[in-house]
Amino acid sequence: MENIKISLEKWEQEKVKKSISRFPERKEKFKFDTEEEIKRLYTPLDAQIDYEKDLGYPGQFPYTRGVQPTMYRGKFWTMRMYAGFATAEESNQRYKYLIDQGSMGLSVAFDLPTQMGYDSDDSIAEGEVGKVGVAIDSLADMEILFDGIPLDKVSTSMTINAPASVLLAMYIAVAKKQGVSPDKLRGTIQNDILKEYIARGTYIFPVKPSMRLITDIFDFCSKNVPKWNTISISGYHIREAGANAVEEVAFTLADGIAYVNAALDAGLNVDDFAPRLSFFFNAHNNLFEEVAKFRAARRIWANIMKNRFKAQNPKSCQLKFHTQTAGCTLTAQQPENNIVRVAIQTLAAVLGGTQSLHTNSKDEALALPTEKSVMVALRTQQIVANESGVADTVDPLAGSYYVEGLTNQIEKEALEIINKIDELGGAPMAIDKGYIQQEIMDSAYKYQREIEENERIIVGVNKFKIEEESPKGLLRVDPEVGERQKEKVKNLKKSRDNVRVKQTLEALKNACKSEENVMPYILESVESYATLGEICEVMRDIFGEYKQTVMI
Repeated sequence: MENIKISLEKWEQEKVKKSISRFPERKEKFKFDTEEEIKRLYTPLDAQIDYEKDLGYPGQFPYTRGVQPTMYRGKFWTMRMYAGFATAEESNQRYKYLIDQGSMGLSVAFDLPTQMGYDSDDSIAEGEVGKVGVAIDSLADMEILFDGIPLDKVSTSMTINAPASVLLAMYIAVAKKQGVSPDKLRGTIQNDILKEYIARGTYIFPVKPSMRLITDIFDFCSKNVPKWNTISISGYHIREAGANAVEEVAFTLADGIAYVNAALDAGLNVDDFAPRLSFFFNAHNNLFEEVAKFRAARRIWANIMKNRFKAQNPKSCQLKFHTQTAGCTLTAQQPENNIVRVAIQTLAAVLGGTQSLHTNSKDEALALPTEKSVMVALRTQQIVANESGVADTVDPLAGSYYVEGLTNQIEKEALEIINKIDELGGAPMAIDKGYIQQEIMDSAYKYQREIEENERIIVGVNKFKIEEESPKGLLRVDPEVGERQKEKVKNLKKSRDNVRVKQTLEALKNACKSEENVMPYILESVESYATLGEICEVMRDIFGEYKQTVMI
């Protein structure tokens, strides 16, 4: 290493100064989203690779190079397109279209009332039914949503958090009606309430009962739905809210630590639930920073699980993650440019070793995506998989001085933040004190200021602008969707066995008051055709509602 240092110094003295005098460097700031400056050249001194400690082989601790030995040589990542709008009938047709086009898994987007635990006929849902996702009020809607889609043949991800227990119960109930036992089901519920308090806002219950619901799901699924990923600990929304790459890793893994602690406090064994933990990250435009981010996250989590939590099962130490391309990078200006952005972000996710991927559509800065734009987004993944060659070998960027140096730097900075959160008492306390929210706000302000001052170029927004006509052909949700859903709820309540509904809701209420696992009672309520709103109202009455801390 000393010889390398001497030769580099000699190269610097003899070549670089002369070259720079002829070809001066550009004047932009060469920085990542953090304050770390990007060097002109990366060398073995920057990489500082300890092959045994930091790299190893794919499928081996600390999993820097991937969680499977063969990665995409064995099979491609799951191409999972995020979809859902209007009614269950319309979303069902979109799912069947995506499957026909080669999508390997489904990812359900729910409307805001569903995410907040309200039925479509609730006054608070007015104007929001079916707008940003599909409206699901009861098991009857869920049956329609997956009609003709065999649940033992697909993997389904559901972006649902506060009422995740209810939607999971609905999914299990639909599968049972199809003749599919719970132990055959594969998929994920997001079920990450901490990031809702931090960045997204679709929370219902206070922290303590919310964490209880999550650990009840861990316990129930470990015994009954063993192939199901019981949580998707999400950095995606943290990044969308304005966090930088390092903060995305640090805050997400700090949340992960909090969930593991909660499960251990509930009496669960770490190796019984940890293998089914999964993560959800954002893929931004800085290709190499994103690749390094994914690699650093895997290594940090492996060491946390092994050293802090003493996990014995190797699968407990594997950070498995889904990626979505960055919605916040999509521009309403020149939306065709978003296809290129998504392609770069797709490469970052694949080169970083993702297990599944959703690619955003070009028109999502303007409206819900059309079928045509969704197909282009899916084709982007398929082209990268089948034509680019990046999936032909495992972790093709390993050993790059630049990538290894960045991986080390992100690991170091993220661990510093995690240590700070530990000092504050863990993620829930850091959230309660407003620390995480404030850090995200500061980063978001810095990012936006750089755009406005032209320190950060966004093509089509602050440079290379053109005159454009108003976009045409956008997807619009029928305003009558809300009225149709209200009618469905009304008819359901007339036709179901209301005596049974009342009995199951009363049993759920008693379970919430006790220390029993609530999942069996939620499942019974769902199967009696109690609505989402009715079930969540029972839990609101017992658990209360979360009130956001106001920072002054």
